[in-house]
Amino acid sequence: MNPGWSRDPQAGTTAVDDRYVQLTTIHGRDYQKFSIDHGIHMVPVDEDEADRLEAQHRVCNIVFDGRLFFPPVGPIRSVLDCGYGAASWAAEVAENDPDCTVIGVDISLHMKPDDLPDNFIPQLDDINRPFTFDANSFDFVHSRFVAGGINRNRWETYLQDIKKILRPGCWVQMVELYPMCQSDNGSITDSHALRQWSHTYSRSIDEVKDPRAPLRLEAMLAGAGFTDIETKMIPLPLCAWGEGKSSHSSHRLGSYKARRQVLDNKTC
Repeated sequence: MNPGWSRDPQAGTTAVDDRYVQLTTIHGRDYQKFSIDHGIHMVPVDEDEADRLEAQHRVCNIVFDGRLFFPPVGPIRSVLDCGYGAASWAAEVAENDPDCTVIGVDISLHMKPDDLPDNFIPQLDDINRPFTFDANSFDFVHSRFVAGGINRNRWETYLQDIKKILRPGCWVQMVELYPMCQSDNGSITDSHALRQWSHTYSRSIDEVKDPRAPLRLEAMLAGAGFTDIETKMIPLPLCAWGEGKSSHSSHRLGSYKARRQVLDNKTC
């Protein structure tokens, strides 16, 4: 057993039911049938999506200047990654600290890499359901880009569950994306295709999900009883920005995204 975890991290778990493994193909992309049938998370779970998530993680590393943790954390024995996806963040944390136990939960195991650190334990679970972990189990909880999967009426209890499983004085780190395309020079108007996409996407999930939840994270965390809350809004460029138009990190990100698009176009 890893010394970072006080009990068997697989305690209380069961073998994965076949219904979570079944796939359905829509417009040439593979989705988890259970997730689609139950309206949990309507995104693919195929190799292309795993590649996108890995690229997304590299983008976040650029935006966050390589930091995996924002709070002033000390030695960490146990970490929970909610909605770990392709395990990019969780695997990096586990590799950097072999004495820390990292547990990742996700509704799908399809994108889990085969080669993972021994101290990373993936588990299948729906974070829309109440957590089954014991109280005071974790030193750190990571929750990134899960707004598209969390039901509108789950946010309050989701944050309460996170607070319950954190040890006193420990931290949660949340990163969410507000899907609204904008421009500093006003060129993206309401008639622009990107703005129309933003509105259409938000309307398509608004009945069961809450696309505006990222804008209320600070208030929701305070309502769940968290203290020492710090929030920051970071604009993400969709293309390369001109010199003097952005911070160093944002310019690097814009250049990366432009290079990525050129590379992707070359492979088509």
